[in-house]
Amino acid sequence: MEKINEIKQTIEKIRPYINRDGGDVEFVGFDEDNGVVTVKMLGACVGCAAVDQTVFYGIQSLLMEEVAGVNEVKLDTSNW
Repeated sequence: MEKINEIKQTIEKIRPYINRDGGDVEFVGFDEDNGVVTVKMLGACVGCAAVDQTVFYGIQSLLMEEVAGVNEVKLDTSNW
C-alpha cells in the first residue's frame, strides 16, 4: 500500500501539466511482481496523437526515476 501511495503522489507532480492541456491522468493499478503501473488518460488526452509520448516520456520517466520498483507504465484504453 505504501508503494501505491508513493506512485499516486508522484503522478500528482505531473498532473498539473496534463491538466493545462485539458487532459487528466488517473492511477488504475500497480502490479508489484513485474513493476508495471497502469494509468488511464482522460479528457483531451483520449485519442490525442501525443498520448503515447505523455505516458512514456512523461509519466513513465518520472515514476521510474522517483519510485523504486517501477519498470514500466501501461495505458488503460478501456474508456476510448
